[in-house]
Amino acid sequence: MSALTAAATDSATMLRRNLRRMIRYPSLTLLLLAVPISFLLLFVYVFGGTLGAGLGAAAGGRAEYLEYVVPGILMMTVAGAAQGTALTVAMDMAEGIIARFRTMAIARASVLTGHVVGNVIQTFISLTVVLGVAVLIGFRPHADPVQWLALIGVLGLLTFALTWASVALGLVSDTPETASNLPMPLMFLPFLGSGFVPTDSMPAGLRWFAEYQPFTPAIETIRGLLIGGPIGHSAVLTVAWSVAIATGSYLWARRLYDRDPVK
Repeated sequence: MSALTAAATDSATMLRRNLRRMIRYPSLTLLLLAVPISFLLLFVYVFGGTLGAGLGAAAGGRAEYLEYVVPGILMMTVAGAAQGTALTVAMDMAEGIIARFRTMAIARASVLTGHVVGNVIQTFISLTVVLGVAVLIGFRPHADPVQWLALIGVLGLLTFALTWASVALGLVSDTPETASNLPMPLMFLPFLGSGFVPTDSMPAGLRWFAEYQPFTPAIETIRGLLIGGPIGHSAVLTVAWSVAIATGSYLWARRLYDRDPVK
């Protein structure tokens, strides 16, 4: 068996382990779903009428705000799932499972690969549920088949990048409690971007941050693909940010994983 085949086999084994844990402990998945769905319902039904009227269109209202806010909620879903990955990686570290895996005759990369691929699958399940709830309350996407494929690709790339970042955060954390808190700022970046209100409505300093942070072009790309609006250079920026985050996080995670155990 070649090294590549062995690595693929070991990665599939680790993936099954993570999928079984997801089934065995559904409360984590439900928690990751509850947060974005709660924010979706809160902003649409409590703030949607006022915020929709402030979007500037003649027909602005709750329905228009629903169209506006769904991309930000989807981005929040991706970030929330990444937070769950950091927690599960830290749990494996605290319980000594990863230390045991290091002593076994398995491909070293397979342990992290199993976490990453498992989280990508879990995230897409969450995204499907959240988008389904949005449709149930009135969201009507205008994407054609090509745009749907592009949307899947963008969300997959973003999920892959943030998952590697969360794996690194889980490895660097001393306890699972720390790991659950470190990725938390990712959940708030959609608020400090164009996820819930246009960046033009923000004060100058905050507007500058909102326009240049990585989540804003991602949200604008998702919004353009879903409702047929302009994307401009947002897609290029999204791909660039995703590749940079994924590459840096992967190298960081590999360095942390390959280091000698402290204990």
